[in-house]
Amino acid sequence: MNGKMRVLVTGANGLLGTNTIIDLLNQGYDVVGFLRDKNSFVGGSYENLKLVEGNILNPNDLKNALTNCDYVIHAAAITDPKHLGYSEYELVNVKGTKNVVEEAIKAGVKKLVFVGTANIFGFGTLDYLGNESNQIKEPFSKSFYSISKKEAQDYALAMKDKMEIVTVNPSFMIGAYDSKPSSGKIILMGYKKRILLCPPGGKNFVCVTDVSKGIIMALKKGMNGEAYLLSNENLSFKEFFKLLNKQTGSNAMIITLPKVFLLMLGGLGSFLRNFGINSAFSIENMKILCINSYYSNDKARTHLGASFTSIEEGISDAINWFEQNKYV
Repeated sequence: MNGKMRVLVTGANGLLGTNTIIDLLNQGYDVVGFLRDKNSFVGGSYENLKLVEGNILNPNDLKNALTNCDYVIHAAAITDPKHLGYSEYELVNVKGTKNVVEEAIKAGVKKLVFVGTANIFGFGTLDYLGNESNQIKEPFSKSFYSISKKEAQDYALAMKDKMEIVTVNPSFMIGAYDSKPSSGKIILMGYKKRILLCPPGGKNFVCVTDVSKGIIMALKKGMNGEAYLLSNENLSFKEFFKLLNKQTGSNAMIITLPKVFLLMLGGLGSFLRNFGINSAFSIENMKILCINSYYSNDKARTHLGASFTSIEEGISDAINWFEQNKYV
């Protein structure tokens, strides 16, 4: 690979897509950012960046964007928990992925990196961390988002004989350029609050810049047909919010909500969803907040040479970006 290589990045306006584009440009690649609306890109303008509007559900849009591209990083997906049925996730996350892979093969792309999610692998405990060999388990095995991402990843890897394909599976990403916002909502939720209500579970947190750099390492060194967890610090939500308090200079009182309360709230949300009422709450989503979903990054470190920084850096980057852009 060299600086003349051109990479198509889908989901260019997302938290990860934006950071990945910036890192690719800094490493000398030409980049085509594929997104629905050019005005939604907050990463700035660059000589070697071309933004192309289109929809991954439209093969012709992808065909045009893939012209002269050597590589593809497919990061586009829908994650919003409010969608009521699996079909909405399937349409974008599965059918969209099939379109990207099929058009990339037709275009003669050399390698595709599919961005999945850590949650398609079975999580573990602090003593026995989840890894790439673990099978998905509840509650993620009943999450529409996780199911759709697993189906999409399985399809992508099944095409490895037609094109070199590698998958990366990030955990919960924190950092700058979260314009929607997506995972950064957890920062906004706890920013300088006097009282902070906290779920009883925990998860793996990772700086988005570590993930974007890990994706480029996967592009360079990832083995065909392999998956790599891009994860870092396993923390309870209470531990995460303590770090957030530290970064903001806040003395917020952190109150851990009882598991039974969240499950009751999830049950109510699922009941409303049965009547077509949109709600971010569901029994599956609340169960996810009540468990400790912890993962290892040993494979990415060993095989890709990936490195990871303290999540405090990601928290600081997110806070600074939200403050500069008047989100808080």
